[in-house]
Parts: sequence; structure tokens; C-alpha cells
Amino acid sequence: MSEATTNLLRDEELSLTETAQGKMAELVGQVEEEVKGIRVYATPGGCSGISFGMTFTDQINENDYILNSTGFDVIVDGETMRHLAGVQIDFVDHGQGNASFVFNNLKPAESSGCGGCSSSAAQGGGCS
Repeated sequence: MSEATTNLLRDEELSLTETAQGKMAELVGQVEEEVKGIRVYATPGGCSGISFGMTFTDQINENDYILNSTGFDVIVDGETMRHLAGVQIDFVDHGQGNASFVFNNLKPAESSGCGGCSSSAAQGGGCS
């Protein structure tokens, strides 16, 4: 797929904190095989009605959106992007091996019962 047909994201559509960028770059640097970026995906569940996860990917599809970052790209499919509009991805390290990526500014589902919501990629989501 050519770069010309890719949907590039702006920071107001999806953003990374400096901490998240640094951790993602570190993780991409540890991968031995070649990857095109980090794919963010959604599955049913969690506080916002959706849980998010991340994986390395070597594939960019026609319906993918791309957030360019230094040393890697964040790749999101169109369906997942519907849930991530305006979201900021952060990395929080509480020490003692308790660290995770957190999705800030998620819009909670009407029936979720959550007030301020965030979703952790490592822990499958939750309310803060």
C-alpha cells in the first residue's frame, strides 16, 4: 500500500504523551523482526464498552489510520478509530513492575456506570 492512500492522524485525533512515545520506541527497538509500527485494536468489554490492546504489526491495511511518531508509527483500523477520537495514550509506571499504557479521555458507554474512565492495554480496561 502506498503512503499516499494512508489516513494520517493529527494530534487532536489521537495523541501520545512523551512517556508513551518513549516506551513505545523502546519496545519497537527490542523487536528483532522488522515491524511497520504498533497496532492499537479494540475488543468488546471494559469501562467504555471497549477494551484496547496493542501489538506489533508488519502490515498496513487500506482502512488504517496512522499516527507518525519518532522511530515508529501507531496504526489503528477504522472501526477502532471510532472509539479513539480525541484519546491520549500515556504510559504510567507505578513501580514494582506495575506499569501499563493508559487511554485517557475515553468516552464512557451510556450503560457503563463509569465517571472518569481510562483503559489500560495491559489490564484490559477499567475506571480510574
